[in-house]
Amino acid sequence: MSTEPGPAAHDQVVAAVLRASRALVGVSSRSLAEVEDALTMTQFRTLVVLDEGPVGLAPLAARLGVAPSTALRTVERLLTADLATRTENARDRRQVVIAASEEGQRVVRAVTERRREEIARVVARMDAPAGDLVAAFDAFADAVDLPEAGTPTVLGW
Repeated sequence: MSTEPGPAAHDQVVAAVLRASRALVGVSSRSLAEVEDALTMTQFRTLVVLDEGPVGLAPLAARLGVAPSTALRTVERLLTADLATRTENARDRRQVVIAASEEGQRVVRAVTERRREEIARVVARMDAPAGDLVAAFDAFADAVDLPEAGTPTVLGW
């Protein structure tokens, strides 16, 4: 006997995941609300990657899945806002190393904490056993081959 859902059940699951993804995008957007005037979602993604540790421009662009020129424009905006720093690579002075500044690190932590608090409120209102929720979200993350928490991602979250 197959455990695969039929076409109708599969469509229901896809619709539910799409609905949940829209809700999560809303949570992400609201978590940026306090810094929204100064920081776009793209800039925040970049700042999250920089918060994980200093990186060169080419590796940063690769991590974000954008062209180096696009990454450079975003970095320039973060530098102007004092959310990032740029220093020469000690081993190769032709290269620069970019990192989140102390203020940039503070912003990442504040936005992440707001996001976590809102998700916690949502989860508390969900009428499903915690083990079932964990299993469902883990299965979804495994199916899209997401790295473990704390591992750098292409999206930089």
